Amino acid sequence: ARVASLFARRAFNIDSLAVGPTEDPAISRMTIVVNVEGHALEQVTRQLDKLINVIHVSEIKPAKSTQEELILVKVKNNPRLDSIASKFGAKIVDNTDEAVIIESTNTVALNEELLASLKEFGIIEFVQSGVVALSHGATALADQTLDIQSVSTDRQADYQN
Repeated sequence: ARVASLFARRAFNIDSLAVGPTEDPAISRMTIVVNVEGHALEQVTRQLDKLINVIHVSEIKPAKSTQEELILVKVKNNPRLDSIASKFGAKIVDNTDEAVIIESTNTVALNEELLASLKEFGIIEFVQSGVVALSHGATALADQTLDIQSVSTDRQADYQN
């Protein structure tokens, strides 16, 4: 809630927000996609870094990372859906006489193309996760945060007292 209100106060729109556990059970990871650059990006980063319980904020650039989202699409059944799903690397996870559910884990752009291709068949409903991302290379976010974590713990203790 604090993260969303921080963005709302500054009139920045969150395009995507995904939260989940990490390899360390004591830490959750938020992947926030916003369409800001330059000074605005620096401002958002500084403000996020000031929040209690935030250990580290880093920008993950598309060219230096893998970024994907999951979509599930329920479509009226049609024999051509197998080939369309295959074209996008998607798979049919449920198939009845009336409807098919297609699962696609892909880039946002490819998932948008898949949705556009499925419109003609009658999309009944769909849901999509937020974008999740990992930087390329052997370094983990946890490696970047080890030194920073003690600072965050101090801030948390100050906040709680």
